[in-house]
Amino acid sequence: MPDGGYADTYSPRKVLDDPSFRVLASGEVPAPDANIAAFYNPNHEIHLVEKPRPTPGPGQVLVHVRSTGICGSDVHFWKHGRVGDSMVVTDECGSGHESAGEVIEIGEGVTQWKVGDRVAIEAGVPCSKSSCDHCRVGRYNACPDVVFFSTPPFHGTLTRYHLHPAEWLHRLPDSLSFEEGSLCEPLAVALAGIERAGLRLGDSTLICGAGPIGLVSLLSARAAGAEPIVITDLFQSRLDFAKKLVPGVRTVLVERGLTPKDAAQKIKAAADGPVKVAIECSGVESSVHTAVHAAQFGGKVFIIGVGKNEQVFPFMHLSANEIDVSFQYRYANQYPKAIRLVAGGLIDLKPLVTHRFKLEEAVSAFHVAADPSQGAIKVQIQD
Repeated sequence: MPDGGYADTYSPRKVLDDPSFRVLASGEVPAPDANIAAFYNPNHEIHLVEKPRPTPGPGQVLVHVRSTGICGSDVHFWKHGRVGDSMVVTDECGSGHESAGEVIEIGEGVTQWKVGDRVAIEAGVPCSKSSCDHCRVGRYNACPDVVFFSTPPFHGTLTRYHLHPAEWLHRLPDSLSFEEGSLCEPLAVALAGIERAGLRLGDSTLICGAGPIGLVSLLSARAAGAEPIVITDLFQSRLDFAKKLVPGVRTVLVERGLTPKDAAQKIKAAADGPVKVAIECSGVESSVHTAVHAAQFGGKVFIIGVGKNEQVFPFMHLSANEIDVSFQYRYANQYPKAIRLVAGGLIDLKPLVTHRFKLEEAVSAFHVAADPSQGAIKVQIQD
């Protein structure tokens, strides 16, 4: 566990060792004001728990979480118990990191917030110490002592009442709903990718994968002026959804068994040639290969997707075509931009939400999010 910054303040043991912490029985109806949350554990169980209602200390704010989206990583922690070797579920762990809500209590010294303020919650809280090189230069997503809520061992924001540092909340304008505020988290991921990929007005662009991150990347690329944009997926239903979201996008169905080179040929035909920027959102090795073979000489393959620990890349094709490959780890300095773009009407996130559940129904929401046959794009839990 990190040993600097906020790690002690948000130690998971403070919740798990509290006498009031308990796992709710299946079908149990909690009290209306109970601080319930959705937790997973090493046995790959997902269930509701009741935990203590926190009290804000100096510099802290208590937020009534009103809307939370289920991320693919939440489902992955539940089903597989880990993401890579450093993020492993070893005990009961609270889920959720795509959240927005309302300030209901403030701690000593907090002057920028008042009760009733509407906020988006930035889930990654770095140490913010001047001795931390990453925090000092603004690349705080690399802070070794970051507390990222819902990444084990830290409990997440899919709960009724969440305690958060005041400086890591972002004000929502009146025109944005709590749902849109929670969707600013996956949008922040996409915006960081667009920024780091160096995408510019008029760049021909490929987006691999029409899941939630692929779709917010599509919206972001369109807002940035990419043209043409091609998006791929294994499922026609997701491509149809992408077409409704951005009518001008060109879609390519990647049939199972199709080689990456053949898939790249379909993409180049749809794009009227090789693409300048490819944004890979699945992390699947064959999809990365497809992106590489679809890129032009001097192009860029930018990988947002999370995949298996070790992969094989077409090294000499990359070398002989001067194709740059870059990666992304979470995001930094994106929330204010995300809120501005949504409030200004440049990006419309509302169509992404396909399913909505009450907080008490969070377990059912997880099962829908994990089942491809349900056709969910973004599942939201509201309170």
